[in-house]
Amino acid sequence: MDDHTTEMRAPPRSVTPAPRAARRPLWPRLIWAILAIAAAAGLAWIIFHPHPAPPTRSRFTGGGPMPVVTAKAEKGDMPVTLNELGTVTPLATVTVRTQINGQLMKLGFKEGQEVNKGDFLAEIDPRPYQAVLDQLQGQLAKDQALLKNAQIDLARFQKLVEQNSIAVQQRDTQEYLVRQYEGTVKADQAQIDNAKLNLAYCHIVAPVSGRVGLRQVDEGNYVQVSDPNGIVVITQLKPISVIFTVPEDNLPAILKRVASGAKLQVTAYDRSQTTKLATGVLSTLDNQIDTSTGTVKLRAQFDNADEILFPNQFVNVQLLVDTLHDTVIVPVAAIQRGAPGTFVYVVKPDDTVTVAPVKLGPGAAEHVAILSGLAPDTPIVVDGTDKLKEGAKVEISAPGGAAPAPQGDAKASQHQRKSPASAKP
Repeated sequence: MDDHTTEMRAPPRSVTPAPRAARRPLWPRLIWAILAIAAAAGLAWIIFHPHPAPPTRSRFTGGGPMPVVTAKAEKGDMPVTLNELGTVTPLATVTVRTQINGQLMKLGFKEGQEVNKGDFLAEIDPRPYQAVLDQLQGQLAKDQALLKNAQIDLARFQKLVEQNSIAVQQRDTQEYLVRQYEGTVKADQAQIDNAKLNLAYCHIVAPVSGRVGLRQVDEGNYVQVSDPNGIVVITQLKPISVIFTVPEDNLPAILKRVASGAKLQVTAYDRSQTTKLATGVLSTLDNQIDTSTGTVKLRAQFDNADEILFPNQFVNVQLLVDTLHDTVIVPVAAIQRGAPGTFVYVVKPDDTVTVAPVKLGPGAAEHVAILSGLAPDTPIVVDGTDKLKEGAKVEISAPGGAAPAPQGDAKASQHQRKSPASAKP
């Protein structure tokens, strides 16, 4: 019997199917994960990207009327003025000097004092000059006696010549001797007059009225004619003048007014042009134009009763050349410049604007005259013109305040404001 190895195989094991719950699909989970991520992203967008505020209407956003401020063109008087820089200049500035040499004996003023013409100021020692005068007067008396004696001799010689008692030459010699003594007497008299003048110079008086400055020398000093500083300086303050320059282009208008006999008003202001110092009149013009600057000098005179103008003070000068009467006046803020030239925005009855070209005249302060192109009482835009164009719709808002009209002109322009009932959105 063959030895065979019997191979025993185990029966196959039966496979039991898994439960249905254990075999769930993955796609529902993926869907829910995607939805959760989308919800988180949406929430983050809402948090970090807030909704914009509802648009508000303003002059910088379209879709509505532009808010503007208006004023009416007024009719009035506009002054034609020139604004220049001037220097306060006294009508007289005198350095009081001695006209003789000598010791200063006395001062008759206080520093800063007001003096009148002829007031005593100083005295130089008069004794040396009095002595010279006395000596000269003695010499004159001597020469006058010699002259008298020579005249008597001449009369005697004249009779002797008629009697043929003496030679004619002797009489002629005596005649010329008399003339010599006459010349000597005249010279003596001239020296006496000069000595009297020197004696008068010892008593120094004020040559003009004004204010004395600081004294340049004290009593007791020996003063000389060659002293450079003198004794004191007198400056006339009342009246006083201001010298200023104007361009030569403005000279014809000024000359025309001066030739007609007009007294042109000149007003002086401080450096900031905010404080009015004094009011005067134009007194004279220089006789030539400065070719290096193209200007001419003018002098205005002021009473300066309160002495508010001080010598060498710099002031701003306003010269009133003329006045335009019954002209149209508008605020400077209303003037625009562009392709049409110089123009203003006129508000029409339907609350739209139109461009009105205008011709400008002289201006003063915050107003300017309109020579042509605009009628009185016409409403014009003075604020809010930056976004306007022809035919733009506008809404008139409350004014921020009207600028003052120039002095002597029309009243200040009044800005117009619509009532809420008539204002359109």
